[in-house]
Amino acid sequence: MAAITPRLRSERGAELIEFAVVMPILLLLIAGIIDFGMMFRTYEAVTNAAREGARVGVLPGYADVDVQNRVDAYLAASGLTGTHATTVQNVTVATTAGTFTARAVRLSYTYNFVVLPGFGTNFGTINLTSRSVMRTETQAAP
Repeated sequence: MAAITPRLRSERGAELIEFAVVMPILLLLIAGIIDFGMMFRTYEAVTNAAREGARVGVLPGYADVDVQNRVDAYLAASGLTGTHATTVQNVTVATTAGTFTARAVRLSYTYNFVVLPGFGTNFGTINLTSRSVMRTETQAAP
């Protein structure tokens, strides 16, 4: 009986059990960090695509189709092939110096999470939206 008592009080293997308990939590945390990092990169690409569309939209001689083509090209170059919607409109902006016309490009992109959807139904897709407004340029008089 005296030989069994030290074995029962031994802490051999405790680290392995603690590691087995903590490892799934750490993996989930790392997966979340990676997924949200990829989502933030996608949001930055959506913001830049809206800005590029607005740059084309304010130039004289360009139509809404050209803006849509520029946004699509930027998203494709960024590797984003998901569903998106682009809205182009003329807006009037009032300032203390007066009013001016501008073009507003609103881009909405549906982002699909890669890792986190497998861990529950709360994570799956999120709608990333960006809006860019730029002052309309006019051609100089000859």
